Amino acid sequence: MGLLNRIKTEYTYLRGSLGLLGRLKPVANDTSHVFPVLMEQIAGRFGDKTALFSDKESFTFRQFNERANQYARWAKSIGINKGDAVALLMHNRPEFVACWLGIIRSGGVVALLNTNLTGASLAHCINIAKPGHIITTGALVAARHSADEFLDPGVKTWVYDADDHQVFDYDNLNKALDSHSGAPLSQGEKVELTTADRALFIYTSGTTGLPKAANINHYRVQAIANGFSGALHMSERDRTYVTLPLYHSAGGIIGVGAALTVGGSVFIREKFSAGSFWDDVVDNECTTFQYIGELCRYLVNSAPHPKERQHKLRTICGNGLRPDIWDRFRDRFAIPAILEFYAATEGNAVMMNFDSKSGSIGRIPSWLKSKFNIEVVRYNYDEQQLIRDGSGYCELCNIGEVGELISKIVDDPKRPSQRFEGYADKAATEQKILHDVFEKGDRWFRTGDLVRHDKLGYFYFVDRIGDTFRWKGENVATSEVSETLTSVAGVREVNVYGVTVPGQDGRAGMAALTVDDTFELEVFGKHVTKTLPAYARPLFLRISQDMDLTGTFKLKKINLVKEGFDPANIDDPVYWSRDTGNSYISMDQTNYDEIMTGNASFSRGTGA
Repeated sequence: MGLLNRIKTEYTYLRGSLGLLGRLKPVANDTSHVFPVLMEQIAGRFGDKTALFSDKESFTFRQFNERANQYARWAKSIGINKGDAVALLMHNRPEFVACWLGIIRSGGVVALLNTNLTGASLAHCINIAKPGHIITTGALVAARHSADEFLDPGVKTWVYDADDHQVFDYDNLNKALDSHSGAPLSQGEKVELTTADRALFIYTSGTTGLPKAANINHYRVQAIANGFSGALHMSERDRTYVTLPLYHSAGGIIGVGAALTVGGSVFIREKFSAGSFWDDVVDNECTTFQYIGELCRYLVNSAPHPKERQHKLRTICGNGLRPDIWDRFRDRFAIPAILEFYAATEGNAVMMNFDSKSGSIGRIPSWLKSKFNIEVVRYNYDEQQLIRDGSGYCELCNIGEVGELISKIVDDPKRPSQRFEGYADKAATEQKILHDVFEKGDRWFRTGDLVRHDKLGYFYFVDRIGDTFRWKGENVATSEVSETLTSVAGVREVNVYGVTVPGQDGRAGMAALTVDDTFELEVFGKHVTKTLPAYARPLFLRISQDMDLTGTFKLKKINLVKEGFDPANIDDPVYWSRDTGNSYISMDQTNYDEIMTGNASFSRGTGA
C-alpha cells in the first residue's frame, strides 16, 4: 500500500470512527436515552415526512409515533407490565416496526419470531421467551396454530388483519387497537425506562441447532441504530431499502433504525426477490440498502436487469460478503462504497471495514487498538477447544495465523458496549463465556468464529467453529472450499460440510450444490483437482434443487450432515470420487455398502 493510499485509509477510518462514536456518546451518557423517546422527538421534527413505506402501507413519522402509542396503550390495557414478554409473528411491513416500538414503549419486551417456523420449532422459540401474549396476522395464523400442541398453557393470541382467514379462538387485534388513542402518552401513562432495561428477544439463526433468544436491552437497540447511522453518515435525505427479515437485527434494527434516527425513510419489502430488487431500489430512489452475503450472491447469479446500474445508491451496509463475489458484485452493479462489518446480535465484538477493503470483515488500526477489547487466540482443531499454555492461559495468534475471535466482557456502567447480556436460557449464556483467558477472573465472549488478521489490522473471516473439518490430518475451512467451488461454471450455490466415513479418521468433505443447465460434472471434477489440495476436495457431492436456508439466507448444515451420503435416504442425486479425484461417479447402494464396510480406498486423500 502506497503512502498516499495509506493516508487516505487512515483518514477514512478516523472519519468513520468519529461518526460512529459521535452518535453513540449521547446513548452511553444518558441512561434515559431510549429508542421510544428518540422516536417521539424525531416525530416532532419530521412530522408528515414519510418514515416507513411498502407497496401496501406507509407511515409518516407522526403516524408511526401515533400507531406506536396505540400499541403502548393496548399493551397496558391487557396487563403488560415492565419486563413482560409479547411474541410477534408478522411478515415484513411498516406495522411490524410500529408494533414493537409501541410495546417496548409500554415497558414490554418483544420476542421477534421467525416467520418461517411452524409446529414444534415455532413453539420452542415462543416457550423460551415465556410470553403471555402472541401477536400474529391472518396470513400467518395457520403457522401460529400449528404450534398449539407444543406451547406452554395460558398464552393468548391476537390476530392483526384477520380478513377472511380462520382465526380459531384468537382475538381481533385491529378492533382492540382502534379503541385506543394515538395521542402522546400522558406522564401518568409513561413507563420509566433506562438503557439497561430489556427491550427485545432476537433469535440466533439456528444454522446448527435450535435458535437461542438473545437479550437485547434498550442500550443495544439505540447503540445499533445510532452507531450505524453515524458510521454510514446517514441524514434525513437518505432512503434505505430493507428486504432482510425484520425479526433479525440486520434488517430490523440496523436497516430500519439507522435511517429513522435521523429522519430518513425506509422502504420495506415483505420478502427478498432478485427479480424485484433493482426495481424497488431505483423506483423508490433508495440511497442505501442492508445486505447479507447470500443476498449479494443471489443478485450476482441472477440474470441482468435493465435498472441494475441506474440507481442512486451512495453506499451499502452489511456482513458476510465473501471474497469470491465481492469485486464482481461491486463492479457489476456499480456500488460506490461497501460498509462491511463484523458483529453478532448478542455479542460485544464489533468491527467496521470503513474503506471497503475487498474481503475484510473489519479493521482495527493500531492507533485504535486500545479502544477494542478484541483478540484472536489459538484453537486446537483435533480437540475442538482453545489452546492454553502451561499456566492455563490462552495464547495469542500471530499475524496471519487462524484462531478464534474473542472479546472481553466488561461490567462497567460507563462501557455498556462491552457487556454481554446473554440469552433467555442461562445455560446457553454460560456456554458463550470464556473464563481465565489471560488472567485469573477475566471473562471473554466466544464468537465461535475463526479469523485471521494482517499487519495493517484488517480481519478476515475463515469459518465457523464446527464448520471446519479435519481430513487426512489436515484442517479444512468449509468457507474456503465453497469459494473455490462457486467459481465453476453452472454452480449457483454451495454448502460444504464434513461427514463421517467408517474406518477413516476425521471427516470427509461433502458438498451440496444447486446448479443450472451449464453445469458439467466432468468439468467440475477437473476444477476441483486443479484448484484444491487432495485433503480439501469434496469426496461426496449432492445435487439439490434448493438449499435449506435460515430466514437470513444462511445455509443450514445440521440435516445435511445427519443425512450424510446414503442414497437410500436421500432423494437428491449423490456422487463420489473414488481414487483419482478428477472425476465423480454416481453413488449407488453397492458403492455405499463398500464404503460403510471399510472396503473402499481413498488414495486421493494423500496427494496434493
